[in-house]
Amino acid sequence: MTVRVVIGAQFGDEAKGKITDYLASDARYVVRTGGGPNAGHSIHLPEGQLVLHQLACGVLRKGCVGVSGPGMVIQPFALENEMQDLERRGLLRGEVVLSDRAHVLLPLHEIEDGWEDDLRARKNPNARLGTTRRGIGPAYADRVARWGIRLTDLSRPALLRERLELLYAKKTQLTGLPPLDELMARLTEVGERLAPFIRPTEPLLWGALERGENLLLEGAQSALLDVDFGTYPYVTSSHPTSAGALVGSGIPPTELDEVIGVAKAYTTRVGEGPFPTEDSGPSGEFLRRVGGERGATTGRERRCGWLDLVLLRYATRLNGITSLAITKVDVLGGLEEVPVCVQYVLPDGSTARDVLPSQAEDLVKAQPVYERLAGWPEFHERTKERVRREGGRALPATLRRYLARIEEEVGVPIELVGYGPARDETVRLEPQGPGRGAPSLEAWSG
Repeated sequence: MTVRVVIGAQFGDEAKGKITDYLASDARYVVRTGGGPNAGHSIHLPEGQLVLHQLACGVLRKGCVGVSGPGMVIQPFALENEMQDLERRGLLRGEVVLSDRAHVLLPLHEIEDGWEDDLRARKNPNARLGTTRRGIGPAYADRVARWGIRLTDLSRPALLRERLELLYAKKTQLTGLPPLDELMARLTEVGERLAPFIRPTEPLLWGALERGENLLLEGAQSALLDVDFGTYPYVTSSHPTSAGALVGSGIPPTELDEVIGVAKAYTTRVGEGPFPTEDSGPSGEFLRRVGGERGATTGRERRCGWLDLVLLRYATRLNGITSLAITKVDVLGGLEEVPVCVQYVLPDGSTARDVLPSQAEDLVKAQPVYERLAGWPEFHERTKERVRREGGRALPATLRRYLARIEEEVGVPIELVGYGPARDETVRLEPQGPGRGAPSLEAWSG
């Protein structure tokens, strides 16, 4: 039995969906542990590309159970559409289970999300967060403040109406809300249709642990967007860390075996917030164009820049990452050299290598110090075919040195490398020596 968690180690959009789908091949349960319809996991199957928003990647594999866990906020109408779309395409091959403890994201949360971000911008143009306006923040806020509605409530009309009335009484500042009776009817109807999938998930997963079955916990968003440890206030409203994945699934921390951090070979960010290695010039535009850097859910263009090892070291320490998956190395193919940020110089003249300022305003002022590494050839189809046939040793030598440099700087091994979007364009690396894989235990600066 193995319990793994897949964590985004940057600002999101690292191809976590691709890596989770790859690892799901030998998992009995895949659990999505947080987030809602703002996060889209793009999966490239032989049948075509699809984007999962609220379903776990396990639903794509026969014999696997995809669990939308208790840490999520679920928009039930969008979820139903997502399930129906997969069924129409013949891709809903696994089993769908929805936690009865997951909270319901309502249309009024979506309205509130836009209202809040507009309010920030009116008060201070620099305060806009760039939210997706999908209602995630307000839904989590109601959850924590104990105003929330859970999936289990949809089957209890009297309780559902009581809680809806409380919510409407609380949100009198909002305009354009759907009539309460209309929303009540819609929620009751969708609750009836989803009822066969809603159940307590903790006993289900605990039983799997007792039987020795493999579990894979699937994060949404990424560690640097954690509400406590990310670039606050430019963060999400949940805990997309390894600790958050345990809380969002009900798996005890003593059961966790591996934490796999996913990072691109470069860095992207969507929305507002500090981004020390952002490149606003031709190189950033190159990364955006070649990498297809648009949000899977919103379609928004992503901000692009170079790999930031300060952030990656921080995320590794924060999450207890045991190995890395580096994705989209093909995007950088053909460049003569690849810059990598190895430390920051802060305004007071000090340097930082593995900790972040707690104030986002201070991180904005950090100056990245780059090490420039040799680039590698473009990933033509013949190169990809050779990697499929021969494994990691067929990767270009300069790329292998690039990966080795990341390992040396971060202190954990790179286990997986993604060299294209397709399901079979991921290669597992073999250990390269007796020291490979041992996390650095040296004192971290700070």
